[in-house]
Amino acid sequence: MDWKTLQALLSGVNKYSTAFGRIWLSVVFVFRVLVYVVAAERVWGDEQKDFDCNTRQPGCTNACYDNYFPISNIRLWALQLIFVTCPSLLVILHVAYREDRERKHRMKHGDQCAKLYTDAGKKHGGLWWTYLLSLVFKLIVEFLFLYLLHTLWYGFGMPRLVQCTNVEPCPNTVDCYIARPTEKKVFTYFMVGASAVCIVLTICEICYLISHRLLQVLHKHKGPGGRSHPSSTSRASTCRCHHKLLEAAEAAPDPSDDKMKASAPTMTPT
Repeated sequence: MDWKTLQALLSGVNKYSTAFGRIWLSVVFVFRVLVYVVAAERVWGDEQKDFDCNTRQPGCTNACYDNYFPISNIRLWALQLIFVTCPSLLVILHVAYREDRERKHRMKHGDQCAKLYTDAGKKHGGLWWTYLLSLVFKLIVEFLFLYLLHTLWYGFGMPRLVQCTNVEPCPNTVDCYIARPTEKKVFTYFMVGASAVCIVLTICEICYLISHRLLQVLHKHKGPGGRSHPSSTSRASTCRCHHKLLEAAEAAPDPSDDKMKASAPTMTPT
């Protein structure tokens, strides 16, 4: 897994994120990705090799390990980090779509025409909804993976002894011992805590985004005296070049009027 490529892609999200989004991205890379790459992979690297069972039955150890670890913690965290960070790329793709649309518009109508977007990275219109949906998707993914982690291993703890009962080809009940359970438990709690912090930051960002949008709408529709003003048309939906041409035509003098004035006799008072 190339974490450098993922970091390079997500670094562009900082330009379009709120303050909560920047803090969230810092927490993800410092307390989740960095810990995952530097320490977690080494802690969980020997989980299957040192999974010891008190039986010599061929295949029993592998069957017990698969029964207790249907999916490795380290791989589950890798999937979680991928699914959590990828929705942020939707914002970058949407901004890129806006910039490409603006470029085609300028090529078609010229540089004198009004811009479709005053700022392609400003969160309004469709980009605001894309940003909000990406936050909601990240929140759902965080809760889903925490639920999976809690359900698959019967809690966030890591026992020293697990028992395999009625697991083929193990005879009767077999006791198996997990390597370095205390160290694995510490890292599990740390990753769960970092995920909980990211959930809180995401909820705060959603609340901030919605409240900021509501305040903008109220400020836009209400003036200082409490009167409501008509909403202006979005530049992203219409081009105002033809309005400028009409205004210029109305402001220009009509040559036919000059001809009529020249042909009319001049009346001088006597």
